[in-house]
Amino acid sequence: MAEREWFDTDYYKVLGVSAQASDEEITKAYRKLAKQHHPDATKGSEERFKEISAAYDVVGDAAKRQEYDEVRRLGPAAAGVGANGTRFTGDFSDLGDLFGGLFGQRRARAQRGADLETSLHLSFRDSVKGVTTSVQLPSSQSCHLCQGRGATAGGYVTCETCQGKGVTQDNQGPFAMSSVCPACQGRGIKIITACPACHGSGREPSSRTVNVRIPAGVVDGQRIRLKGKGQPGQQGGPNGDLYVDVHVSADSRFARKGRHVVTTATVSITDAMLGTTVQVATLDEPVTLRIPAGTQPGTTMRVRGYGVPSVGKHPAGDILVSIAVTVPTELSRHQRHLVEQLAESLKEVES
Repeated sequence: MAEREWFDTDYYKVLGVSAQASDEEITKAYRKLAKQHHPDATKGSEERFKEISAAYDVVGDAAKRQEYDEVRRLGPAAAGVGANGTRFTGDFSDLGDLFGGLFGQRRARAQRGADLETSLHLSFRDSVKGVTTSVQLPSSQSCHLCQGRGATAGGYVTCETCQGKGVTQDNQGPFAMSSVCPACQGRGIKIITACPACHGSGREPSSRTVNVRIPAGVVDGQRIRLKGKGQPGQQGGPNGDLYVDVHVSADSRFARKGRHVVTTATVSITDAMLGTTVQVATLDEPVTLRIPAGTQPGTTMRVRGYGVPSVGKHPAGDILVSIAVTVPTELSRHQRHLVEQLAESLKEVES
């Protein structure tokens, strides 16, 4: 992008937003205009579409937008460009550092932080209800032994190429073109004896604690993306994302069926025949469930609202109770006689 075009074009006006607009507002405006003026949708709109795309390419990028705003703030004269396009011949040395960063110093480009991955083991209850927990993530810090120099005490000398600044500068007219010193790679020193702890890197491994919110209703094997929880960005760039692979422990009493929780209630054969009430465990407090007379083994009964909590457009799930009927394995002589009488009576009813 030529400097002159940045001075002459108000990209915010092109997109119909203010210079104080948020990133979300800029993106929303661009998508609306791009859809409206796309050549496939509107004939003869190619130039307008290119103008919109060029504007978004600059102010839709965090690093470019920062540079663009600074250039616009200083105005054409700051870069040595006159109103008629001629260049001034005055002393612009005080602006060298600024425009070295804007047009020549590529190392200052905003860089997005790296994405990270981790695993998290949850109890069944936490997977259903959601939980806020913490995870340990790998990181790095300045070496404790050399304080980040990468060299032992006295094991380094000042870089002669950049005089310890870490960058070299090439003045080209009104602009100061800066770049990382090729001799020391930006350190400002030349290492003679590398630090034995960090082997000359100046960094050592560490960890950091990140609090993460796990939403209600996650399932085993699900991957969750937590925006901005990854490695920090460089030079003002955005943070990377954190991807959490969820592992849910099995529960002896409960299972999942979509947004519903499944459990079992056991009743005796006589209670199944005559009807009864039982206490059913849930992930919250126990609930009372009425078992109608004549309930068959395997019957599923529903208690509303005791499954996965309501999240966004998703309604709350229920708890589904499967009825198990126990049959006695041993009977006394008297009990057997009573059961035989009942069996004969039932045969008469059926006939």
